[in-house]
Amino acid sequence: MIRGGSSAAITPRSFAPLACTLLAPGHQHEILHRLNISKYSNHCPLYRQSVILLRDAGIDISRATIDGWVMRVGDLLMPLVAVMGRELVGGTYIQADETPVDVQTRDGRSRNHPGYLWQYGTPGGATIFEFRMGRGREGPMRFLNNFKGILQTDAYAAYDRVGGPKMVHAACWAHSRRRFVEATKLNQQDVASARIVAQMAKLFAIDAQARDENMNDAARHALRIERAPSVLSELKAQIEAASRTALPSSPLGKASSYTLRLWHKLTCFLDHPELELSNNLAENSMRPVAIGRRNWTHIGHEKAGPRVAAILSIVETCRRLKIPVRGYLAAVLPGLANSSIQRLPELTPTAWAATNL
Repeated sequence: MIRGGSSAAITPRSFAPLACTLLAPGHQHEILHRLNISKYSNHCPLYRQSVILLRDAGIDISRATIDGWVMRVGDLLMPLVAVMGRELVGGTYIQADETPVDVQTRDGRSRNHPGYLWQYGTPGGATIFEFRMGRGREGPMRFLNNFKGILQTDAYAAYDRVGGPKMVHAACWAHSRRRFVEATKLNQQDVASARIVAQMAKLFAIDAQARDENMNDAARHALRIERAPSVLSELKAQIEAASRTALPSSPLGKASSYTLRLWHKLTCFLDHPELELSNNLAENSMRPVAIGRRNWTHIGHEKAGPRVAAILSIVETCRRLKIPVRGYLAAVLPGLANSSIQRLPELTPTAWAATNL
């Protein structure tokens, strides 16, 4: 039986302690790839992985040792993810969302602290996670400082008054539609909500046709300009009529108020060909986190948060770009500790995919 040492055996500049004593020559990094992919892609907690290693491979490694190795990977990836973040902010379009994640406290209290993972990404491209101990505006304000492109979010107020003066703030049609759908579920006799949902479906059908026909942004924009204005005009008339008759506190009244308040943010896709109708891609990137936290339940401590966020950023970006995360980590991690800051832009998943796939 092979036994692993303490996490202190791992030096800041090398993965060498994983070599020789644990695995056959040439496979020094494979255990690191497996640990991270199993936890952050396959949602298998580290304590289960230690049991599996012992059971299936006869490798006895303590939970503390495994945790130290995973955190070292996060340390190495953080500068790379920072480069990815700067590239996102230097671009033209960001979708943002946030999700809670418990953080284990060390102050003797029995309850975890509610931390948050904020996600910023671009459709078809990179996405990064930022860990924060709260849900306040400080996070997006710092990250999006001087951002000049399109920011698409839900209606959460923390995204207001962020970015540069030229930033365009777009809203999400899926969030609006969801409110009217909920109204129909609560009251099956709500004819107005059902009619509005059906009208919204015509809007989404325009983009569905564009996807089916593999249109680029310019062709999709032309289709939108041709068909969307009449759909939107009828939709707005229906919502305004509903708002005049529904109680303000009713589901229909709240859905109508929400949509009309955001109308200028919902319809700015007519001026920006690249803009998606919904923020669903950002929400889809949160689903692995939601599944994962049901298994690993919380982040072990506050200082681990940024490291976990860095690993999640790489895993999710590889998924979006359809590149093998294990292949990417195997190619990039071994020399990452000794790479210069100037070379990091060449090592992002986007750059690696462009030169290796």
